[in-house]
Amino acid sequence: MNNLMVRNILGVLLLLVVVVVANGVYVVDETQQAVVTQFGKPIGNSITEPGLHFKTPFIQMVTRFDKRLLEWDGDPNQIPPVDKRYIWVDTTARWHIVDALKFMQSVGTEAVAQARLDDLIDSATRDVISSLKLVEAVRDSNSIIDRKNKMEVENDLEMVVYDTELEPIKVGREELTRRILALASENMADMGIELIDVRIKRITYVDEVLQKVYERMISERKRAAEQYRSLGQGKRAEIEGKQAKELEEIQSKAYKQAQEIKGKADAEAIKIYADAYNEDPEFYSFQRTLEAYRNVINDKTTLILSSDSDFYKYLKSIKQAQ
Repeated sequence: MNNLMVRNILGVLLLLVVVVVANGVYVVDETQQAVVTQFGKPIGNSITEPGLHFKTPFIQMVTRFDKRLLEWDGDPNQIPPVDKRYIWVDTTARWHIVDALKFMQSVGTEAVAQARLDDLIDSATRDVISSLKLVEAVRDSNSIIDRKNKMEVENDLEMVVYDTELEPIKVGREELTRRILALASENMADMGIELIDVRIKRITYVDEVLQKVYERMISERKRAAEQYRSLGQGKRAEIEGKQAKELEEIQSKAYKQAQEIKGKADAEAIKIYADAYNEDPEFYSFQRTLEAYRNVINDKTTLILSSDSDFYKYLKSIKQAQ
């Protein structure tokens, strides 16, 4: 046997050793967990520690599963609450594999697990929501009712937008989702799955009910608008009445003040006239007559007077003087 043949045999043996060692070693990532199977049957517990691990080459196989949180997103379901107002409910959830061995034995793959979650979560959602009123799935507190009561005390005008009676809740959306989570999680431990939480993404009425709701909302808003207008007209009438009253009081006071001023002026004028008359009655009479001439006589005036008229005496005296 020559040296070349020996080197070839050694190379083949080395290659076989490398292949055997490589097939007997596997790595588990931090985000993974694994199950070792032999002829299709699990061997030992699931591997959750990350790092390098060993198995029997060619005989044993490694199946890896995700260790992180996984998302489940279901299809919207039509559900009737207790008050029979049909709604569409769209839910989502988070879950993860806590026991890879049980998961592999009971479910097998993530796709099958998602299908099982569809059945379990949808069923739990239907059971919980159909046992409660719609308002329990919509609101999580009675704060809107507290605000309504506060506004009733503080401002009646703002209460127009709350003309529909609001029903208080006893359970609320948060408690409702916890009930769905508890009901859906009852049989998941046997599958090696833990359901972390369930959330309602969207709730809406079915099309037939939704149209009626829109019509009712429009009707309520129109009624609220009419109430606003009515209240506004009442306020307007109140303001205009107050304005008219104030205007009347102002005009009355102004008229009174004007009459007082006129009275004082007339009294002063009379006093002046009286003083002037007392100083020289004849001159006063003459001046007053001239004023009368100026006020009465113009180019269009025609007077018919008797010869003994006082109004005529100064004209007659002027003529005699000429």
